[in-house]
Amino acid sequence: MNGEALDAEKLQQAQQAEQLKKQLMTKMLSKEAFERLGRIRTVNPEIAAQVELYLMQIYQTGQLNEKITDEKLKNVLKIITQKRQTTIKRV
Repeated sequence: MNGEALDAEKLQQAQQAEQLKKQLMTKMLSKEAFERLGRIRTVNPEIAAQVELYLMQIYQTGQLNEKITDEKLKNVLKIITQKRQTTIKRV
C-alpha cells in the first residue's frame, strides 16, 4: 500500500471509531445530557474527550446501570474539572 492508501484507511477507521463513540454516547446519555456534551465539545473539546473517555470506561466495566441524566453529567463534569484544576495547580 502506498502512503495515500494508508492515510485514507486511517481516516476511515477514525471516522468509524467516532461514529461508534457517538452511538454509544446516545445510548448511555439522556437527550439533555447528550446535548450538553455536544455544547461542551464545541467550547472545550479536551474536557468533552475526557468525559467521553470516563463514560466509556464505566460502561465497559459494567458500572453503568441506567442512562446518564443531565444532572449526573454535571456531576461528572465537576469531578473532571476539579481534577484538572488540581493538576494544573501542582505543576
